[in-house]
Amino acid sequence: MKDKILTFEQGPIRPPNEARSLLLRITRNCPWNQCLFCPVYKKRKFSLRTVDEIKQDIEAARNIADDIKALSWKLGSRGVVNDQVISAVFGSSRYSESYRSVAVWLYYGTGSCFLQDADNLIMKTADLVEVLRFLREKFPEITRVTTYTRSRTALRKSVEALREIREAGLDRVHVGLETGYDPLLKLMKKGVSAAQHVEAGKKMVAAGLELSEYVMPGLGGQEMWKEHAVESAKVLNQINPHFIRLRSLRVPQRVPLYQKLVEGSFTMQTDDMLAEEIRVFIETLDGITSTVTSDHIMNLLEEVSGKLPEDKEKMLEVIKEYQALADDERLIYRMGRRGGAYRSTRDLKQDPTTYEKLKNLVANIKAEEGQDGVEKFISEMVDRYV
Repeated sequence: MKDKILTFEQGPIRPPNEARSLLLRITRNCPWNQCLFCPVYKKRKFSLRTVDEIKQDIEAARNIADDIKALSWKLGSRGVVNDQVISAVFGSSRYSESYRSVAVWLYYGTGSCFLQDADNLIMKTADLVEVLRFLREKFPEITRVTTYTRSRTALRKSVEALREIREAGLDRVHVGLETGYDPLLKLMKKGVSAAQHVEAGKKMVAAGLELSEYVMPGLGGQEMWKEHAVESAKVLNQINPHFIRLRSLRVPQRVPLYQKLVEGSFTMQTDDMLAEEIRVFIETLDGITSTVTSDHIMNLLEEVSGKLPEDKEKMLEVIKEYQALADDERLIYRMGRRGGAYRSTRDLKQDPTTYEKLKNLVANIKAEEGQDGVEKFISEMVDRYV
């Protein structure tokens, strides 16, 4: 081993679909950091990292990857990072968390890299281009580079600058649209308007970047749910992003929005209400070719996924199947889904043993604490994933 203390910096989060990506921290925290629903960067100061600092981290990651492959050869695995190599890296205290992170990336062989933290397009275009070119030079095996940004930030870049960033090696951008309803954007302190979301989204698509837009079912509460669903879909109809990703709202005590729950000015949607909200949202999407994904355990109906327009009816049918369940079966499904036992309403009939266990669990909680106790139990299970 060249240096057992080799390490590089990583941030706190990444999208679920980037779980097997190489994670590199390009900026620290969030430059906006005011959204009422977000728990991630509160009380943390945003800072830019220098190009040299980032390059040193990329160099460290490259050396770690080379060390791990050398270890593979030493163990007789001929450079392949397999179970034997993973066990050696995770089983020894001599290897840092950075080694483990790179080992997992090599093990899954995704070829993808996610640049953290919340808004990397805030970097000067020339600096970001330099970083991307260096990354591609050091890791020629990388097939996709992705990052987060804000619409407001992307709006400040010209299409030409965004295209230069794309040509330097950035493939995909994740943007938190959250909602396309202006009164709700203002309430949640998102710092952007629906029109700005549209303009920024169109710019990134025109520059050749793949665009993932996140929508947050439940963000309108019971007070603004329909406007939230309809106006969000209308904004997306204008952008036509490559991906529309659903991330249902959760409000743990540590987020600023929780105070509005306590005050009574914001009322959470129930799961049944959310299903109807998502139905209205999907129904309103029109004239676009986006792929809709529901790839997070916080989402009640994972199967609301597909390519528009051809899979629209299939997605609506998933919601209708849930809505057609009897009250007790919807409750059992919700319990199983939140606990990780179910991925589809059809799973209810696939495993009678699991079904009976969940049915008995619901009955026991209800007998001791009533329906409110069941709802609290389910809510606490979901909040574990926030």
